[in-house]
Amino acid sequence: MGLTRRAFLGGALGAAGTAALAGLDPFPARRALALPAPFMAGTTLEQVIVRGTAGAGGYATLVTGPGEPYLRRTDLGGLPAGDGDSRVMACFAQLTDIHVMDVQSPARFEFFDSYGSIAGLSDLISAYRPNELLSAQVGDAMVARLRQVQHGPATGRPLQFTIVTGDNTDNCQFNELRWYIDLLDGQSVRPDSGDLTRYEGVMDDVAPDPYFWHPESGFGTPSSAFGFPTVPGLLDAARAPFQAIGLGVPWYAAYGNHDGLVQGSVARTPLLQQLATGPLKLTGLPPSILAQPLSTQVSFLVGLLREDPTAVNLELSQGSRRIVTPDPDRRIIDRTTTVAEHFNTTGTPAGHGFTAANVSQGTAYYTFDIGLIHGIVLDTVVSAGGADGSLDPGQLAWLEAQLQAVSRRWLSPGGDIVTRPGRHNKLALIFSHHTIGTMGNVPAGSGRIGGDEVAVLLLRYPNAILWVNGHTHRNQVIPHARAADAAISGGFWELNTAAHIDWPEQSRIVEIVDNLDGTLSVFGTILDHAGPVARGGLSTTTALAALSRELAANDWQDRTDFRRGSIGDRNVELVVPAPFASSGQAQAVSAARMAQRAASRP
Repeated sequence: MGLTRRAFLGGALGAAGTAALAGLDPFPARRALALPAPFMAGTTLEQVIVRGTAGAGGYATLVTGPGEPYLRRTDLGGLPAGDGDSRVMACFAQLTDIHVMDVQSPARFEFFDSYGSIAGLSDLISAYRPNELLSAQVGDAMVARLRQVQHGPATGRPLQFTIVTGDNTDNCQFNELRWYIDLLDGQSVRPDSGDLTRYEGVMDDVAPDPYFWHPESGFGTPSSAFGFPTVPGLLDAARAPFQAIGLGVPWYAAYGNHDGLVQGSVARTPLLQQLATGPLKLTGLPPSILAQPLSTQVSFLVGLLREDPTAVNLELSQGSRRIVTPDPDRRIIDRTTTVAEHFNTTGTPAGHGFTAANVSQGTAYYTFDIGLIHGIVLDTVVSAGGADGSLDPGQLAWLEAQLQAVSRRWLSPGGDIVTRPGRHNKLALIFSHHTIGTMGNVPAGSGRIGGDEVAVLLLRYPNAILWVNGHTHRNQVIPHARAADAAISGGFWELNTAAHIDWPEQSRIVEIVDNLDGTLSVFGTILDHAGPVARGGLSTTTALAALSRELAANDWQDRTDFRRGSIGDRNVELVVPAPFASSGQAQAVSAARMAQRAASRP
């Protein structure tokens, strides 16, 4: 498909707009595409949603700001020639960290959250969020936005597929898994469990804990100290069934730590399985422990996480609790069950990338091919536990074999160029849940491989141009360059996108363009979900999603814009030297040579 090169976006983002951006980031070239308005509508090219002026307790409603143009980044070298023809190679959407959540589950320990700010326990900060009961509705509103946009904003190419890069569920429960699959497939979703006639969790007014937000009554610290609103009827509205809109395009899935570990960090055990499906929901530490110094409380909490018998017995016998309605669908599931359930779908493809071999072997890594794109989906979850990830040796060897299968040349470990002329070149795109920087979970003696070593491998293969991931809940773009003296220049880009569950609740569309001049451009465009900017009623998923976004922006544990990333992490054009000449480029070069010969004839 041919694409004519575009002029700079004019109007408010002309000379004055780009001059204003110059003080915010180091990238000198700022090109946006003069495409028809429908391709920008619904994206942050058109407008952004930001926190407004803070009111009582620091609580801020949300407002819109001007759209953000693409920023061209040439950290890896290469500079597109200008206004010649281009070829669109891929256009897809990335959803990540949806965290579809059963907020009433006895296998969730929300009271851990207050200890998350203590050194060494930062993983616990995700044990509770005031907006978490609306995770399914946010997912539906994000899908609604994709259905509205439909095309790549930079190229106008229709979306070819969607990739969901892990933490699709929050607590590796069977009911969460079904809700997330049905959500993306466009089925009826009822994000409720236990007693379907009432809410049974930490946010109602049954023995209320002041740490949590109580939307029906306004009881507790979030309302009195942090300005949280009272929203009557929310607990019923959040549990009501709804008809999901569905992606309407093929979608693929990666496996995240919350998809395989309890609360995203603890391996399942018989005790946790029993708690998940049973009637006892623990809501606090024993009074005798709470009366002790903070250091003693932390030691006790660590003991619980490790299932120390003394700590567990004391918690089960004396810890705060409530009796809830048991539900067998809350059962904690393993990797094989998760993979197999993806075949129980009305969407495409069957299995959503996972294969029969994955089911039989208990693995969750695979490949898929679309045109000249070879997608390589990694499984970075450590089954023994820990929120961060790594690879096992077998998967690393498999990864290298996949890279070699779509490459005619690469670098040996010693830096020499290896050529295999008979192979068919494809662009290798890596997808995973964890980022390179969060793949440091390498237990002693495990033989597992961390992110830095995986990056070294990828840098030997020029066809690997992009690694798309999640986990950090933050928009971030990181260049990984080959050494200056390497026999092949360039490197690959790491594209990390914010979560659905935390502010700013965003996703990204990715487009890859062959500039037919020896460079490729990877366009990344940030999307806000389809919820209105100002919260309103409770009768639709988009209205509930709007409330979720406002609540997330006001989470008292983080009221910053850190997760939005810098302006150079959001709407970007990432340039990379083309690893091989495409057929379109070869034809363009051949035509140019023929024209030169014709002109030189007498």
